[in-house]
Amino acid sequence: MIIDFNNFYQQIAKNRLSHWLTTLPAQLALWQQDNLRGEFPSWQKVLKKFPEIETEHIDIESQVSVGQEGELPKGEQAKLGNLLEKFHPWRKGPYKVHGIHIDTEWRSDFKWDRLLPHISPLKYRYVLDVGCGNGYHMWRMLGEGAEFVVGVDPSQLFLCQFETIRHFANNNQNVHLLPLGIQELPELKAFDTVFSMGVLYHRKSPIDHIMQLKSQLVPGGELVLETIVIDGGENDVLVPRDRYAQMRNIWFIPSAAALKVWVEKCDFEDVRIVDISETTVAEQRSTQWMKNDSLTDFLDPKDPSLTIEGYPAPKRAVIIARNPEKRLS
Repeated sequence: MIIDFNNFYQQIAKNRLSHWLTTLPAQLALWQQDNLRGEFPSWQKVLKKFPEIETEHIDIESQVSVGQEGELPKGEQAKLGNLLEKFHPWRKGPYKVHGIHIDTEWRSDFKWDRLLPHISPLKYRYVLDVGCGNGYHMWRMLGEGAEFVVGVDPSQLFLCQFETIRHFANNNQNVHLLPLGIQELPELKAFDTVFSMGVLYHRKSPIDHIMQLKSQLVPGGELVLETIVIDGGENDVLVPRDRYAQMRNIWFIPSAAALKVWVEKCDFEDVRIVDISETTVAEQRSTQWMKNDSLTDFLDPKDPSLTIEGYPAPKRAVIIARNPEKRLS
C-alpha cells in the first residue's frame, strides 16, 4: 500500500467539496515531495507488508474494531502485531485489529462519550475533524452515520496509523485524513459539523483559529470545540511561561467562561458549555503501545491538582455553537 490522495480527489470531484480541487492537489504534491525522507519512507514499507484481507466484522459504532480473531492465521496475526508496533507511539484510540488490542495512551472513547449526547446528529452530514490525530474520532463520526468525514493533521505518523486502520476496514472511502494544518485550508464553507479537539491551546492566535473553523462551516453548521481550560471567569486566561504539563507550544488556556466569550465574539450563535471534566490517569496513561511519559509524569507528585510546573492540572471543556444562517453585517 502506497499512500496517495487520488481516491480522495475522485471522491470530492463528485460532491460539494469539488471546489477544493483548485488548490489541494498542488498542496499535497508539495507535501509528498517534502516527505520522501525521514521515517516516512520506512513507515510506507511497513504499510506494504500488511496482508490483503476483507472482513465483514467492522464495528465503528460502539468502538473501533476491524476484523475478528481467527480471520488471520496465528502466524499472520503475530506478524501483524509486530508490524503495528512499528508505528509506536499510538496515542489516540483504542483500536482492535483482527484480535489485536491496541491499547493507546488516550482512551479517546471517554471524550467521545462525553460530547456525543450534546452534538447534533451526524447522520448524512459532511464532517471536518481539525487536528484529528490518527483519526479515532473520525471512525466514530462515521459510525454515527456521517456521509463524508475529512480529518486534517500534519503528522506523518498519524497519517500512517490512520491508513493502517482504513486498510483493514476494507479501504473505506467515506473517511480521509489529509496531512495539512487548518491554516492551509481555503474557506471551504462546506461542512455541516466541524470539530476542533485538543488544538486551540497550540495556536498562537486562538481567535484566528476559531475564525478558521468558522470559515469551513456551511450557514447553520455546528462547531464542536474542545480544549484545556482553567477555573475562572470571563476574563481569566493562563499564559504559561514555558511548558504546561511538559507540553511545549502552549499559548493560551482560557477559562470555560472566557472561551465562550471568544466564540461569541466570532459571531457564533447558541454558544453552550456542555461539559467540563478533569483529565484523569484512567483516560491518559502509558501503555505497551505508548511507552513514553504520560499524564502521571506531568503532574506534581506531591499535589496532583497541579502540573509539574505548578499550574492547574488539565481540565477539558466542550463548547458547541452554531454558525449563523446569514452573515452578520
